[in-house]
Amino acid sequence: MQIIHPGAFLRQPWKNGGGVTHEVARADSATPFWRLSIAEVATEGPFSPFPALMRILTVIEGAGMALDTPLGWLNALPMQPVQFSGDLPVRARLLAGPVRDLNLIYDPAQWQARVDPLAAVRCLATPEGGAAFCLCLGDELRLGAQSVPTGSVAALEAGESTLLPRAGAAGLVVLLRPIA
Repeated sequence: MQIIHPGAFLRQPWKNGGGVTHEVARADSATPFWRLSIAEVATEGPFSPFPALMRILTVIEGAGMALDTPLGWLNALPMQPVQFSGDLPVRARLLAGPVRDLNLIYDPAQWQARVDPLAAVRCLATPEGGAAFCLCLGDELRLGAQSVPTGSVAALEAGESTLLPRAGAAGLVVLLRPIA
C-alpha cells in the first residue's frame, strides 16, 4: 500500500479562476484514462467539460452544491457521491460558501467505477487490472498495519486487500475495475 500525502498532490489552478484541482492519481499512459483529484471550489460557475468521460463527484468539505444541468438539478451534498456525464454542461451553485470535493473522472467504455463512504464498505480490494483508493477524512485511519493521516490517500497495490475500520471512521473508498 502506498500512502499519498496532500503535499504530493499535483496542484493546478482552474483556467476560469474559480478554484484549484489537486490531482491525487491518474492512469499511466499504458492504460485507459482515469483521474482522481480533490477540487477546491471557491466560486460558482461552469464545470470544465470532459467529453466521452464520466464523473463521480463527492463533496468532502462544506455544505455542498446545486448542479444545474440541461437534464435538471443535481444535489451534490456532503459524502453523497453524484455521477454524471462529462459531456453534460454543468453550472455549480454553492449552497453556503466554498466546498472541497473528490472527483473521479474515467472512461466508461473501459472502466466500471464506484465511490462509497468508508462506513459502507467492509473490505477494500484492488480489482484485477484496476485500482483501489481510500481517502481519510477523519482522524488518522489504520488500514492493515499502515496508518493513513487525515487528508491522505491510501493506494492499494495490484492484488492487495485490507479490512476497513467501521466505528467512527470517516473517508471515501474509490474502486476502478476494467471492463473485460
